[in-house]
Amino acid sequence: MTRYYFLKEEIWPLIRSELPDIELHLYGAYPSQQVTDLHKPSEGFMVKGRAEDSKQVMSRAKLCLAPLRFGAGLKGKLIEAMQCGTPSITTNAGAEGIHGEFDWPGHVTDDPVEFASEAIRYYKMDHLWMEAQKKGIQIINERFNLSNFKKALSERLDTVTKNLNTHRRNNFTGAMLMHHTMASTRFMSRWIEEKNRDKNG
Repeated sequence: MTRYYFLKEEIWPLIRSELPDIELHLYGAYPSQQVTDLHKPSEGFMVKGRAEDSKQVMSRAKLCLAPLRFGAGLKGKLIEAMQCGTPSITTNAGAEGIHGEFDWPGHVTDDPVEFASEAIRYYKMDHLWMEAQKKGIQIINERFNLSNFKKALSERLDTVTKNLNTHRRNNFTGAMLMHHTMASTRFMSRWIEEKNRDKNG
């Protein structure tokens, strides 16, 4: 909810004041009531819910706005934006781990005013938009080229398969997740509730 509120209250009004006829379409499966309540057609802020075909939606968009406040790992929708030729404006959390030494295909900032002004700039200036589109294609073709990872991934999978028992013994995160498949914490909390209920009569 935080990122949607950040977009709706701190960024979108600045963009809309400069570009009063544009719309922002917000997609995401199973939106909460709080998110649905942000839907304001009169302000051009459209909460759409789940996209049947995310690539089709991304391909039709002029820009992808992703003001992520936190998160880790590669953000799939930002990579998908590059695949679709759609420049993006995002935060450092959004861009993390994606572009490496390459220029971002759009703009990266954590400041809401700068975020809005850059979105306006890329929306209005065709030459900037086209340059950003090329940068995204370069990242997909060079940084995420299958040939860069195929051999290393194949070798790693082969090593893990041959030493599976040792790998599982040393995989703390995997063991922790396996432990939680037993739902022990859920049942322990139920036991505590029952114990307290008996104690309190």
